[in-house]
Amino acid sequence: MFAKHFLTGAAMAASLGMAGAAHAEQTFITIGTGGVTGVYYPTGGAICRLVNKDRKEHNIRCSVESTGGSVYNTRTIREGELDFGVVQSDVQSAAMEGVRAFEGDEPYADLRAVFSVHPEPMHVMVREDAGINSVMDMKGKRVNIGNPGSGTRVLADVLMEAAGVTPDDFSLAAELKSSEQAAALCDGKIDAAIWAAGLPNGSTMEATSTCGIKILDLTSSGMDKVLETNPAYAAATIPGGLYPGNDADVASWGPKATFVADANTPDEVVYVLVKAVFENFEDFKKLHPAFGRLTEEEMIKDGLSAPLHPGAAKYYAERGWM
Repeated sequence: MFAKHFLTGAAMAASLGMAGAAHAEQTFITIGTGGVTGVYYPTGGAICRLVNKDRKEHNIRCSVESTGGSVYNTRTIREGELDFGVVQSDVQSAAMEGVRAFEGDEPYADLRAVFSVHPEPMHVMVREDAGINSVMDMKGKRVNIGNPGSGTRVLADVLMEAAGVTPDDFSLAAELKSSEQAAALCDGKIDAAIWAAGLPNGSTMEATSTCGIKILDLTSSGMDKVLETNPAYAAATIPGGLYPGNDADVASWGPKATFVADANTPDEVVYVLVKAVFENFEDFKKLHPAFGRLTEEEMIKDGLSAPLHPGAAKYYAERGWM
């Protein structure tokens, strides 16, 4: 596992010990993210930017891969084809238990948490001319429920169950990727899109800037039921004025984005990555608007159902955070 990315433990230690040595072999790591118009992709890019800044010292080179999202990232990390991934907090817990999207899989006991990132409110986008004021109004409409393997698809299932609707109630249950949904909405190919991402995100900005799109307030769409029965989610607010044509605050809910790895990912590699983020924390917060309100205290505990990776725990202990 991870053979194509990592050196042996002895070689890794030697590599890190010869920081800056021109002849030291590089270690390559890959972060699985999501669609390019969401926040996962720039999150991975921000982390890699900080890791790569000092790659001549630690000889670790970081790259980002656009993927199908949380479920895909989790499974692909387990298979050893990704080293790290951005994953919704509810998907992290479901993988550990082998439930929901992972029903039929063995519980992923070797999943390890590294830190959490931004909250991810549900953005249920509807065409203004579609006559949709709640999720129940989507019956008979054309709705994008997200691509299989994405965390959004998991959230869509939770949202629909709470509202008492199923994909069979729609005239079309589309499975578009996040990068495709804004154009589909504005071209009139779908009436609504269920989507979760940090604030703000490119897909929602594209849709609301291009055509008449409103973001649905979820108060009357089973939100209380979702929050009562799903401790992995929290209430959230999409501020008025954040997106064009949506001037009022919108009540929503959602998970947190978390950053994960496998237990077999070398401690030294995780330590270097975590150190790169937290020793450049103010720079990290400036790399995307969704990071602006992050705090170290919340990031090392909120939304983390998997055990902390020892490489991350070592750094947090050194900083006196745990």
